[in-house]
Amino acid sequence: MKSYKDLDIYNLAFAYAIEVHKVSLKLPKFELYEQGSQVRRSSKSVKDNIVEGYGRRAYKQDFIKYLIYSHASLLECLSQLEMIDELYEISEVKDLRSRYDLLGGKIFSFIQYVEKNWKS
Repeated sequence: MKSYKDLDIYNLAFAYAIEVHKVSLKLPKFELYEQGSQVRRSSKSVKDNIVEGYGRRAYKQDFIKYLIYSHASLLECLSQLEMIDELYEISEVKDLRSRYDLLGGKIFSFIQYVEKNWKS
């Protein structure tokens, strides 16, 4: 593994953040800077914490900590998407909510892998 870009979870998180960003721009104008900003920031935090953790990969516990932060940001994003889904009729939100399971499961599995197999 030469780069964080080699991580499947990073690539999935990056694509997820792009999709969340695009969908958030479909919110009513008055929500673009409230709910829209919050969901964009939380989705981007998922990928950013993976990158920061990778940067600290020489320290196993730091790597795990940032992967856990990444998963927590994904949960925050899901919560924001649930709110948006309740308030507005944006069809793509349901797909983003369902994709949470895939990305969340992969992050969780990678955390377990690092805990068991990573050398610090």
